[in-house]
Amino acid sequence: MLLITARGLVFLLLLMVTSSFSLPVAQAQEQGKWIQLFNGKNLEGWTPKIKGYELGDNFGNTFRVEDGLIKVRYDQYDKFDRRFGHLFYKDQFSHYRLRIEYRFVGEQAEEGPGWAYRNSGAMLHGESPETMAIDQDFPVSIEAQLLGGDGKNKRTTMNLCTPGTNVVKDGKLFKPHCTKSSSQTYHGDQWVTVEMEVHGNGIIKHIIDGKVVLEYKQSQLDPRDEHARELISKNGGIMLSKGTISLQSESHPIDFRKVELLVLEE
Repeated sequence: MLLITARGLVFLLLLMVTSSFSLPVAQAQEQGKWIQLFNGKNLEGWTPKIKGYELGDNFGNTFRVEDGLIKVRYDQYDKFDRRFGHLFYKDQFSHYRLRIEYRFVGEQAEEGPGWAYRNSGAMLHGESPETMAIDQDFPVSIEAQLLGGDGKNKRTTMNLCTPGTNVVKDGKLFKPHCTKSSSQTYHGDQWVTVEMEVHGNGIIKHIIDGKVVLEYKQSQLDPRDEHARELISKNGGIMLSKGTISLQSESHPIDFRKVELLVLEE
């Protein structure tokens, strides 16, 4: 029989308590702060803006919730006709970590652009949807581009695109519209988990499986773009330190299983 003195029992209890805290303290803190932007039930907190339609008009039931997923579908379109859409979350954010799980499914909508095959995106530091023109293709924003493979060719995901914006990359103002990440290719209908770490007007990192696949900083409005110039005048400067988050509809069906956000210290 094992005999434990009162002093020994106290020591054992203290050891158990400290061990329980030392295991996943950081993980517990992280889990405690994650905000579920998608509740798994409906589009509460989200508003669609589809090119050619008023804010809030979810033409063709493009964005829908089924089976606990946000589904982007085009089964009620006769043809895509460049009706690009974005689903905006209600709040704006500055310093945060955004985690998204997505998969491409099915066939592209009829007459969808060739470049939009298995193509979607998460728009960061975006303008308010209220400032978009009714026939505007994309919100002025920083896009973490989500791409799927065609089954044979290399095609990275978590690329960078810059509608109405520029960034600083490798110490220089970077003006190309899109640039590739260093990610692997994800073929088929597999689920992919990606993260974006955003530090206001500082560094933005695109992350997959804990690996940074693209990094840049100093997101800013592009004076070459007419609408961006209007926003520069309204905002009183070109630098972007916060903005909206939105999910794209670009003609290929896609599912979003999780959209969650961790607010970071400034």
